[in-house]
Amino acid sequence: MAVPARTCGASRPGPARTAFPWHGRGPRPGPGAGRPVARPPRPLSLLLPPLLLLPLLAAPGASAYSFPQQHTMQHWARRLEQEIDGVMRIFGGVQQLREVYKDNRNLFEVQENEPQKLVEKVAGDIESLLDRKVQALKRLADAAENFQKAHRWQDNIKEEDIIYYDAKADAELDDPESEDVEKGSKASILRLDFIEDSNFKNKVNYSYTAVQIPTDIYKGSTVILNELNWTEALENVFIENRRQDPTLLWQVFGSATGVTRYYPATPWRAPKKIDLYDVRRRPWYIQGASSPKDMVIIVDVSGSVSGLTLKLMKTSVCEMLDTLSDDDYVNVASFNEKAQPVSCFTHLVQANVRNKKVFKEAVQGMVAKGTTGYKAGFEYAFDQLQNSNITRANCNKMIMMFTDGGEDRVQDVFEKYNWPNRTVRVFTFSVGQHNYDVTPLQWMACANKGYYFEIPSIGAIRINTQEYLDVLGRPMVLAGKEAKQVQWTNVYEDALGLGLVVTGTLPVFNLTQDGPGEKKNQLILGVMGIDVALNDIKRLTPNYTLGANGYVFAIDLNGYVLLHPNLKPQTTNFREPVTLDFLDAELEDENKEEIRRSMIDGNKGHKQIRTLVKSLDERYIDEVMRNYTWVPIRSTNYSLGLVLPPYSTFYLQANLSDQILQVKYFEFLLPSSFESEGHVFIAPREYCKDLNASDNNTEFLKNFIELMEKVTPDSKQCNNFLLHNLILDTGITQQLVERVWRDQDLNTYSLLAVFAATDGGITRVFPNKAAEDWTENPEPFNASFYRRSLDNHGYVFKPPHQDALLRPLELENDTVGILVSTAVELSLGGRTLRPAVVGVKLDLEAWAEKFKVLASNRTHQDQPQKQCGPSSHCEMDCDVNNEDLLCVLIDDGGFLVLSNQNHQWDQVGRFFSEVDANLMLALYNNSFYTRKESYDYQAACAPQPPGNLGAAPRGIFVPTIADFLNLAWWTSAAAWSLFQQLLYGLIYHSWFQAEPAEAEGNPEVRESSCVMKQTQYYFGSVNASYNAIIDCGNCSRLFHAQRLTNTNLLFVVAEKPLCSQCEAGRLLQKETHSDGPEQCELVQRPRYRRGPHICFDYNATEDTSDCGRGASFPPSLGVLVSLQLLLLLGLPPRPQPQVHAHASRRL
Repeated sequence: MAVPARTCGASRPGPARTAFPWHGRGPRPGPGAGRPVARPPRPLSLLLPPLLLLPLLAAPGASAYSFPQQHTMQHWARRLEQEIDGVMRIFGGVQQLREVYKDNRNLFEVQENEPQKLVEKVAGDIESLLDRKVQALKRLADAAENFQKAHRWQDNIKEEDIIYYDAKADAELDDPESEDVEKGSKASILRLDFIEDSNFKNKVNYSYTAVQIPTDIYKGSTVILNELNWTEALENVFIENRRQDPTLLWQVFGSATGVTRYYPATPWRAPKKIDLYDVRRRPWYIQGASSPKDMVIIVDVSGSVSGLTLKLMKTSVCEMLDTLSDDDYVNVASFNEKAQPVSCFTHLVQANVRNKKVFKEAVQGMVAKGTTGYKAGFEYAFDQLQNSNITRANCNKMIMMFTDGGEDRVQDVFEKYNWPNRTVRVFTFSVGQHNYDVTPLQWMACANKGYYFEIPSIGAIRINTQEYLDVLGRPMVLAGKEAKQVQWTNVYEDALGLGLVVTGTLPVFNLTQDGPGEKKNQLILGVMGIDVALNDIKRLTPNYTLGANGYVFAIDLNGYVLLHPNLKPQTTNFREPVTLDFLDAELEDENKEEIRRSMIDGNKGHKQIRTLVKSLDERYIDEVMRNYTWVPIRSTNYSLGLVLPPYSTFYLQANLSDQILQVKYFEFLLPSSFESEGHVFIAPREYCKDLNASDNNTEFLKNFIELMEKVTPDSKQCNNFLLHNLILDTGITQQLVERVWRDQDLNTYSLLAVFAATDGGITRVFPNKAAEDWTENPEPFNASFYRRSLDNHGYVFKPPHQDALLRPLELENDTVGILVSTAVELSLGGRTLRPAVVGVKLDLEAWAEKFKVLASNRTHQDQPQKQCGPSSHCEMDCDVNNEDLLCVLIDDGGFLVLSNQNHQWDQVGRFFSEVDANLMLALYNNSFYTRKESYDYQAACAPQPPGNLGAAPRGIFVPTIADFLNLAWWTSAAAWSLFQQLLYGLIYHSWFQAEPAEAEGNPEVRESSCVMKQTQYYFGSVNASYNAIIDCGNCSRLFHAQRLTNTNLLFVVAEKPLCSQCEAGRLLQKETHSDGPEQCELVQRPRYRRGPHICFDYNATEDTSDCGRGASFPPSLGVLVSLQLLLLLGLPPRPQPQVHAHASRRL
């Protein structure tokens, strides 16, 4: 929600006042009331209007209280600062812990992180990992080409001749409506046993491959059976690859016929609805099968295109967009007499997920009217492709035209724009049922190195909107070895459950010739792929030596992150790649734009920058120093970066060679020691291979202790660095208990707990009973208080997190506490580091009472309150006058920490605008707070509630009585189309039924990815004591605000509001659903990117004579009559789907 104009609720600064002798609580008149006040604030030296400085007499019998003077409030602020500092010095034990480290100096060494060496080593390790996969890919691709070349095509091959494991067989057996169950499959389907494999997160069989065939392809067709026959030989190559490299994950061959053969075998994860998986539409296949594309889609929307034909066109365009990747550029236009873009995009834009979404939504708004004008459509398309002032792929250029037919060949347009070089391919699509002559459409495609397709019904859309890739693959095949280059994909979700992966791809070419002296075959056979799990790459990066706020990241040529701690998609769609830009993974600024550009260009670099970072809980923003170092990962399109805070240049490495000391410190991890030494939480890290993980820290500690009784910290199966540091920190934090905590009475200072957390993974909470209410993450590196304390000097307050939609805090048994923490900084031999964080947990209720006393004219809680009679003048304070004066402590994120209002105690932790919107807006207007807005592109949102759409059919073609009486109609393609519509309507249910109705009651309906807008506030530029007036007519309020030194707190004193007419100016902090930034504006300033280094879009020897065909199968009068009668009787038969494939695939 946008912040309203700063009128009502804006504040006017004033000078340091000697007194505000306002008597009583009536409305305050005064000049300037209700006038808008704009930022920035006036200098404090400016005087308020004299009228406001005149002393006003109290009404007879009224108490004479005035708003506190500035020096009084500064005095209160100093008292608060001193109290906080005193408690932290006594109980936090920062100085004492420094002494403990120095006393144990012989037990650890100080190691240095050398960024350049680190990042080069990790880049080299990643390169070696990927190179092993590349070698396996090359062996597979070479073998596939040789197997296919040696294979003899069999026209009479039978299903029973082929033995293979059908990955979907088990699911089909469980489905009583399955085609194979109903007909009885003739193929010799293997039945396999599987074993659970943690590497694959799946049950697998290492002795066989599995085969997946798309639902809309007939398994028994000659093309598919021949494909299964020759690809069977790949099984031995897959197995040999795994023998040479046991770390290999999925090895996959995706065939241009739609067959997928993968190893090791595992059952297919078929959805409960129809399985629409087709390997040819997977991101890795598309990237490997062709070079980048510049595509213009033009759609005929003349008056003859209406009803079902227009629906077919809209669906076809959407399916066509799904064949594009982030390396491609596209625009979509409609045309009749004139051509115009369907969306706000006026030029080619990157075919990323968000841009394609804009196109898909815009296409639905196309309306048919006017007359057909091919010339207008093609001229628009050529002009788009000739625009060199924009970022584009600069490789394959093509025009895709969808029309119902026409007579004009627009030869003059082609002569003007495309001949004689024919650099732009033209693909034409005849859509719907009609009697037009398709010869002009075929001629357009053939004359421009393209292809002609027919889409008579919905069933033909998927196959015919992807087969253009075969044409684009011709120059790659003809280029031979030059085109055999491995490409690495964007991050995407593995369809078999492996999680986030990248895939190395290598095209597989057809090396056969039709006969002696014949031209070389120019068909691509498919794409070979090998998956690499992101987790395997992460294991090569240093973790705990970089500290809590150091990390490694990697990006590709698009600027998308391959590795980043903020790459955490909440939900994934296996049909789309996971594309999180580096500038969206972090808070964008100019320095990061420069770093990103340099990495994309493959350069090395180092830069120290001051930047903003978001806290782990996404509630706070900190301004920090970071060192960025980056290098390219050779032989890939990736670049690796390392981010280190200055305080993480050095780290501690324990050196516990004394086994007696190891045992002594280890005993402090035993629960039997917790009562006297405090409760210990240990970070759930991979200390040893055999350590059983658990989300329950008590259980994890138990598993750890049991393992340590069997092995030593120096065991080869354990991470010695992690174990030694853990045990060292156990002993060091115990000495803090011994020297400081055990002899102190926490109740004296109203403390619920004291604690220490370390880089080594120890969090010690004292006393033991306080651990029952400890809710912080046991992994310090994942605890917001820990990471923020390292990045901030002084004491960091963290109130309990409250959502505005949840019920208020329950103040029972004094269990609600406020964390106050600070980093322990060591200086050892001139080397500075921060290996630990210490802190206290304040009792909220007790400290709220203490806060009132400290912000008053009393020195302690038992001192009598000063009475102010009618004849005397007194300053209000936060204790005596809490009915008239609001006093609060707000943290740097704008969240309430303490208040003198008892009724606000249960609102501690809420964004202050939810408590006092008028005052929070004034603080923002006066630059005490700055706002930062960003977008989370990885969020998950619940499905939208069903609309009132019902489940009526969507414009199905219904024949008239005249049609039934016309024999010509029965023999036309229309009848056949009607049957196909029903068939595919049963498969693609959404075509006939409204989507919300389909989703209703569906157990598969779940959260989907969406964009959320995040807003955080952080301290602005004002650092001084500050007085101001909130102008709001008769409801004006005085307030004073001041930062507390060495804390993240703002101390605010204000008059309580008299009325609520200014409440409209409410700042929002919570996440809100968003469409993201305006895409139409973003494409005008696209982010820097580079396409792949290679392009294969032309070869002089290309044979373009194969450039189009008609319908896949001609209708038969007898069959059609029978089928139509069945339709009329309401008994649709189960058809035999046809495979659509080029005749030249019969090899």
